[in-house]
Amino acid sequence: MFINKYYKLAKYNLFPICRSLTGRGIQKTLKIIKNEFPNLKIYKVPSGTKVFDWNVPNEWNVTDAYVLDKKNKKIINFKLNNLHLIGYSIPVNKILNKTQLFKNLYSLPKQPKAIPYITSYYKKYWGFCITHNKKMEFDKKYKKNDKFKVIIKSSLNPKGNLNYGELILPGKSKQEILISTYICHPSMANNELSGSIVSMSLIKHFKKIKKLNKTIRFIFIPETIGSITYLSKNLNSLKSNVIGGFNLSCIGDERQHSCILSKYENSPSDKALLEAYKKLKIKFKLYSFLKRGSDERQYNSPGVDLPVTSIFKSKFGTYKEYHTSLDNFDLVTKKGLQESFVLTKKAIEILQNKIFPNSTILCEPFMSKRNLYREINLINIKNSSRILLDFIQYSNGKLSIEQIAKKIKVDYKKAMQIYKKLFSLKLLVN
Repeated sequence: MFINKYYKLAKYNLFPICRSLTGRGIQKTLKIIKNEFPNLKIYKVPSGTKVFDWNVPNEWNVTDAYVLDKKNKKIINFKLNNLHLIGYSIPVNKILNKTQLFKNLYSLPKQPKAIPYITSYYKKYWGFCITHNKKMEFDKKYKKNDKFKVIIKSSLNPKGNLNYGELILPGKSKQEILISTYICHPSMANNELSGSIVSMSLIKHFKKIKKLNKTIRFIFIPETIGSITYLSKNLNSLKSNVIGGFNLSCIGDERQHSCILSKYENSPSDKALLEAYKKLKIKFKLYSFLKRGSDERQYNSPGVDLPVTSIFKSKFGTYKEYHTSLDNFDLVTKKGLQESFVLTKKAIEILQNKIFPNSTILCEPFMSKRNLYREINLINIKNSSRILLDFIQYSNGKLSIEQIAKKIKVDYKKAMQIYKKLFSLKLLVN
């Protein structure tokens, strides 16, 4: 079972890595995935590159970070848990008293045993995160004027890069299904690695199929800036070819399935996912697009408008372990991952097997030169030339033959006859 293999890979090889938007953690993660899938292409985009309204940030790397007390004891150590350091912290080497230190020390009073995950990507800052129990312990143990040495050995390289990975499984059609997941969070299992585990398992599964009907494009990216960067480099081809897609996030626990449909809730991937839930008899929670928060934001943005649906178990921000050290492999299980794999595989298979006709002609085609205008008995339908034009009107690459049949009020068998005739005349592609 693929899930078992990639569960182990994630738990023992990927989980300990300190990842962020950029840097060696992302690079190492992509190399590990590439070892499994040599066809994965790894791309780099230089820091400072303009990507729509954003710029690729400086490349951040950290080799060590810790706090020493007055007895030269390490009381906070990044190397013990990379969540201890706020992401993108600037280099620091200074002596502080307790009051000053506590201004840059973060904890969660309502979750006293959890280390919070905090970042400061676009504002120069530094800080440490610890459990609230540990913070209270420090408060009792140390006096107000006790001194602490703070060391953060980090770098922010303006000549660095942002990296992402892409793997394409070619199909008979140019039409594509996009599968997107992110690889930018440090040591978190559900919010981070669950998507990669399921994606790798899907690659392994669909690689075995000799003739895919549609191309499947898998991407492993940093969240937000990664999808924005990817879109800025590939938007035209994506808009031309992607008929549906799934963003995989927080997909590895054993709690209730949930999802966010695309912006208008009518895309092929929306319908495929809902059909998959129904066929597999899965109860699920549907969140409004107004509750978006992952890369479905970018894919559905105005001007981009890619039909991408997000699949979760526990949606980001709704479970107590979210963005804390409690998001680990006690929360993410093989059973939870397998359930999500089965669901996503079924949704992809539904998209694979549906035909989404797309007109090859701009504006209405000239039917007479193809001897179609008055060929009343072409498919044993009255006013057949009008029916053909009706079919073409709805052939935008977004509606399946079943949906078009309902629109033009013919049965599925007749709709397939129409499709095959128009396809043979190269008036449609799929």
